[in-house]
Amino acid sequence: MKVAAVKKPGGPGNLIIEERPDPVAGPGEILVRIKASSLNYHDFVVVMGGIPTDDGRIPMSDGAGEVVAIGEGVTRFKPGDHVLSLFFPDWQKGTIDALGFGGVPGDGADGFAAELVAMPETAFTRMPEGYSFTEAATLPCAALTAWRGMFVEGSVKPGDWVLTQGTGGVSVFALQFAKAAGARVISTSSSNDKLERMKALGADHVINYKETPEWGRAALELTRGRGVDEVVEIGGPGTMAQSIQACRVGGHISLIGVLTGVSGEVPTAAFFSKNLTMSGITVGSREHQEDMIAAIEASNIKPVLDQDFPLDKIADAFAHQASQKHFGKITLSL
Repeated sequence: MKVAAVKKPGGPGNLIIEERPDPVAGPGEILVRIKASSLNYHDFVVVMGGIPTDDGRIPMSDGAGEVVAIGEGVTRFKPGDHVLSLFFPDWQKGTIDALGFGGVPGDGADGFAAELVAMPETAFTRMPEGYSFTEAATLPCAALTAWRGMFVEGSVKPGDWVLTQGTGGVSVFALQFAKAAGARVISTSSSNDKLERMKALGADHVINYKETPEWGRAALELTRGRGVDEVVEIGGPGTMAQSIQACRVGGHISLIGVLTGVSGEVPTAAFFSKNLTMSGITVGSREHQEDMIAAIEASNIKPVLDQDFPLDKIADAFAHQASQKHFGKITLSL
């Protein structure tokens, strides 16, 4: 089978395409022919060498494909089923229990930049009905992160205000999920062109944070002084102060990204005086993914797709991601 592999020290130039033996489904495993994957920031960090991995690691945490064989004892799936990977294959349900990233595909284990994979049946769910493999492959990391932040750790409901940051995969899914739930959305970005696209997807208000550095105050004013119920926090310490200012008393912040750094000052007095809560979000469980898929089918949400690349051009796909010119998910077809 054909795979893409990361050779140390990393970087798109050290992604190679090679042939490896076809895997075989062992007891409790399914053999899946991977049809599509999608790029996430986590994959980018792996490929750039920012996360230590074994030499020759097969990257990509997201995968969608068709079951071609099953091992002894498999009961969930049969050949011909369309399946979707899990970011945390060992987290089936309940609260997370210090899993770490050792079992995450494309990180601690080989991922889905491969034509065939053999993994435990518990490492997959079904795909949403009516979804193509390419559409389904956008869900396991970005979509599930947004879902868990807003509806598992948070409690977004009709009429609530949600603030999203940027126009990456998580933020676009957050906008789509929030609108499907009947919430109102304020989207921020430094690109007016991308903000127009967020408006076309349903954003009620948009703020260019470069033109409006005090965007937290601006969001507060858009809610007539009430504040937002939920912030999908992508930036981290560099944006936290504005997020806190934007929140209503008793609001919730889903801390998802650290694009502005891994540490920094937080206005703690403002945080506790507003009685805010904040949840650190690292994707979700199998149970969360199954709930999200049911919601997607009920609401007819479809992912926003940017550009698709063949596996042979995976380095070009990551270069496109690095350019930050994309809007929506960059995908791979196998």
